[in-house]
Amino acid sequence: MTTKGKRALAGTVALVAGGTRGGGRGIAVELGAAGATVYVTGRSSRATGPSDLARPETVEETAELVTAAGGTGIAVPTDHSSEAEVRVLAGRIAAEQDGRLDVLVNCVWGGDPLTDWDHPLWEQDLDRGLRLLRRAVDTHVITSRHALPLMVARGSGLVVEVTDGNTARYRGSFFYDLAKSSVIRLAVAQAAELRPHGVAALAVTPGFLRSEAMLEGFGVTERNWRDGAAKDPHFAYSESPAYLGRAVAALAADPEVMARTGQALATWELYKDYGFTDADGTRPDWAAHWERDLAAEHGPLGEPLRGSQ
Repeated sequence: MTTKGKRALAGTVALVAGGTRGGGRGIAVELGAAGATVYVTGRSSRATGPSDLARPETVEETAELVTAAGGTGIAVPTDHSSEAEVRVLAGRIAAEQDGRLDVLVNCVWGGDPLTDWDHPLWEQDLDRGLRLLRRAVDTHVITSRHALPLMVARGSGLVVEVTDGNTARYRGSFFYDLAKSSVIRLAVAQAAELRPHGVAALAVTPGFLRSEAMLEGFGVTERNWRDGAAKDPHFAYSESPAYLGRAVAALAADPEVMARTGQALATWELYKDYGFTDADGTRPDWAAHWERDLAAEHGPLGEPLRGSQ
């Protein structure tokens, strides 16, 4: 199935929670490119300063990119671990959009500095691990709690939970794995409760994502990103945030998206269904690369998780 039309989401209202950078920014911009009005939220703002991640990207910058792409970007600095702030955010969207919210993207993360890749659970700092879960899971629950009533009232909509991986494979660190697996389960649970109300919920994962931090780590920019393969040959099979964004935009524009509710999907599957490309015209397929070059050493990715249909 392909979903065509440059302005396929004209008139659509979306909230991208965690849209400051990385996959969230890519999703927000591509929703805008399809004509959507996008509320971009996160903790880093020109008005309030950066979050504890100390990154330069801001929600205002993302909102401007949304508008430049052809949509309407609205920046709302928000800490999604604060129920009070999220309640105000949902109220503002309801007031400004006549109660309309068509797409909710839960992409809040902020767990990179809290992830311990070197120790098993019994040797990890418990407070640090629980803070990771608070950022990566609780924020999604809080946001859905206050945004979903807008969709339920209209009897339509799409919830996208952004995760890492769409199989039961262990992800290399206890709290990281628990967070990313839990996000998939959030999609499954929301799908079950939202189905009677005509609202779909699903999880989506990118492959090897070239976020701003990842590009910096490889000493490259998006313009010359292929040079990063000199450090790690697998980087040659990475994908830009736009690829994830186009996957979400295609799902949001699909009138039959309810058929996918409860599933955990991936960019490497969705490009085949919808025909989109990455920003450079390529179609990265991380699963194919894994099975060809990594499975012998690291084992198979596993079967995609699928909710009940």
